[in-house]
Amino acid sequence: MGKRETEGIIVEVLKTIYDPEIPVNIYDLGLIYEIDVYEEDEVKILMTLTAPNCPMADQILEEVNEKTKALPMIEDVTVVLTFDPPWDKDMMTEEAKLELGFL
Repeated sequence: MGKRETEGIIVEVLKTIYDPEIPVNIYDLGLIYEIDVYEEDEVKILMTLTAPNCPMADQILEEVNEKTKALPMIEDVTVVLTFDPPWDKDMMTEEAKLELGFL
């Protein structure tokens, strides 16, 4: 399986993870900045949160790590949290904006 297919599967997994306070998955919210597949089995996910003081931060990061690592082709996951650039609603997909009434 190539890196592109692996990345696509990871995206599908990330779309099953929700910020408990927002009814849209973290991928469509624009919280995932980068997915890097190294070798064939190592992944680094660069992500942010809607706010630096998000009370669910640990839970969301743990879920990203656990669900990605549970994939059979993934051996090691590194989740890196950044607030640069800070998240804003323009990072959401059109679908997410529609869902939340921004369109």
